[in-house]
Amino acid sequence: MTDPKRSGPWWRYPHMWLVVGGPAVVVVAAFVTLYLAISHPDPVYTDAPRSNRAAQQPADEVGATAVPAMQARNHAATGGVPPEPADPRTGR
Repeated sequence: MTDPKRSGPWWRYPHMWLVVGGPAVVVVAAFVTLYLAISHPDPVYTDAPRSNRAAQQPADEVGATAVPAMQARNHAATGGVPPEPADPRTGR
């Protein structure tokens, strides 16, 4: 009987480093991200005055300046396109 050729250790195969190296890099990056998130938290601003007055007003009381924003909000929420306003000169 002949003795089969012995394979070397696993770390001598380059494709094994691709299999193990990818997830290892992701784990290291996750720990770096965790460290950065814990050591440099975002500041919380609670003393700034906030006014929700515009959000509480009905649409007819808001004014002409908010009309484009309200149309965009409604379009984003419903996906519908508002009808074109009638031209006062032609009536269409």
